[in-house]
Amino acid sequence: MSVKQTEVNSMEIIVDASELKEEGKEVIQALADFMKEKTNAEVTKESNKVTIKGETPAVTKKYLRVLVKKYLHQKELKENYRVISEDEETLKIKERKLEED
Repeated sequence: MSVKQTEVNSMEIIVDASELKEEGKEVIQALADFMKEKTNAEVTKESNKVTIKGETPAVTKKYLRVLVKKYLHQKELKENYRVISEDEETLKIKERKLEED
C-alpha cells in the first residue's frame, strides 16, 4: 500500500482597502481582525492593505472575497462599496458609483 502525500499550498492574498480610509482607520483594522478570526491565518495590516497568508482551503481568493462582502454587509457598507479582483493575488474594495436622480 502506498500513502499519497498531499502538498499543502500556501497562499498570500492582499485586500486593498485604500478606498475605505474615508470610513476611518478603525474600519480597516476591524477588517483585519475579522479576517484573522474567520480564516485562522496570519493576517497583517500595512497602511490601507490587509495581507492574508495561509494554507488552502482556508485562504482561497473566492472564499476571502465572500468574507470581505460579509464584513461590508455587517458594517452596513455594502451599498457603498464592492469587492473586485484586481489581479491574481489582490482583491480591491472600490466605492460604488451611485446614480443620482
